[in-house]
Amino acid sequence: MKQMTLAATRGFEKHNRATRKAEFLARMESLMPWAEFCALIEPHYPKAGNGRPPVGLERMLRMYCVANWFNLADEACEDALYDVPVFREFCRFDLGRERIPDATTLLNFRHLLEDHGLGAAMFAKIGELLLANGMKLSGGTIVDATLIAAPPSTKNQEKSRDPEMHQTKKGNEWYFGMKLHIGADSQTGLVHSASVTAANVHDSHQVPNLLHGDETRFYGDSAYRGKDQRKRLKDIAPKAKDFTNKRAYKNRPLTDADKETNRRKSSVRSKVEHPFLTLKRLWGFAKVRYRGLAKNANRAFAMLAMLNVSKWGRPLTGEVRPA
Repeated sequence: MKQMTLAATRGFEKHNRATRKAEFLARMESLMPWAEFCALIEPHYPKAGNGRPPVGLERMLRMYCVANWFNLADEACEDALYDVPVFREFCRFDLGRERIPDATTLLNFRHLLEDHGLGAAMFAKIGELLLANGMKLSGGTIVDATLIAAPPSTKNQEKSRDPEMHQTKKGNEWYFGMKLHIGADSQTGLVHSASVTAANVHDSHQVPNLLHGDETRFYGDSAYRGKDQRKRLKDIAPKAKDFTNKRAYKNRPLTDADKETNRRKSSVRSKVEHPFLTLKRLWGFAKVRYRGLAKNANRAFAMLAMLNVSKWGRPLTGEVRPA
C-alpha cells in the first residue's frame, strides 16, 4: 500500500472540483435565514445545566436540514456526517475536536420541533421574511394536492397499518397514505399556504386553508369544480374568478374550445407541480418516514419552508437580481 500524501487532506488536492452536492450546500448556506430560525427554536431548546451541555442549536438545525434535503434517517444522517466531508463542513463539526451528535440527539431535536409545531412556524416565518423583503403575491392562487405514500403492510409490532393514514383511489389504482395540499402564487410559484390530511380527504375540502382571501383568480384541476366549491370560493375570496379546468361528463364530452381553454389554464397551473417535483423526487419525500400525521406534517411544513428559501430566497441575502 502506498504512503498517503498531503493531497489526501482537503485543501491540498491538485485534481478536484466542486460537486453538485457541495454547490447545493454552499447555496443553501448563503440563503437560509439561520438567525431567524434559531430565534424560533431557542425558547424551547434545552439550556446548559447539570447534565451534558447541549449541542449548539444552529448546528443541530443544519444537521436536521441535511437529513431532509438528502432523505436520511437519523442513523443514516449520523453515518453520513462521518463519511462525507462537505456535510461536516456545512454542519460545522470538527472531528479533531468532537464527535458527531448521535442519532438519538437528532431524534430528540426532531421531536422538539414536532412537539411545538415549529415546522409550521418556520414555513410562516419564511413567508413573512420574503414579503418584508420585496416579494409580492399576485392576485392568482393555484391549488393542488399530492399523495405521500405510507407503508400498507401489517407486518409490524402492532399488526396494523397507521390508523391516521387512509386509502384512496386515483384512476384505477388504490393508494394508502396522506395528502399534502398547497396553495401557490400563480405568477411566482411561491407556496404561501399548505395543509396535511389523510389520503381519503377530498382535495376541494382544503381550499379554505389554501387561500389568503385577496385572490382575483383561482386555479385548480377539475377536482376543484362544483356548485359547493363555487359557493365556498365566494365566501372565502369574493373577488376571485373561477379558472378551474372544465370537466367532461357522461354524454357531455368537452368541446374543442373547452380543451383549448383547459390547456391555457394548465399552462398557468403547471407552476404548482414544481414544488412537488422538488419535495418528492429531488428531496425524497415521496413516502412518509414516521407514523402519524403530526410528525409527517411537521416535516412537510419544514421542507416547504426550505423549498421557498431555495427557490425565492435571494432577497433575504440582500442580493439583487441583475437586470
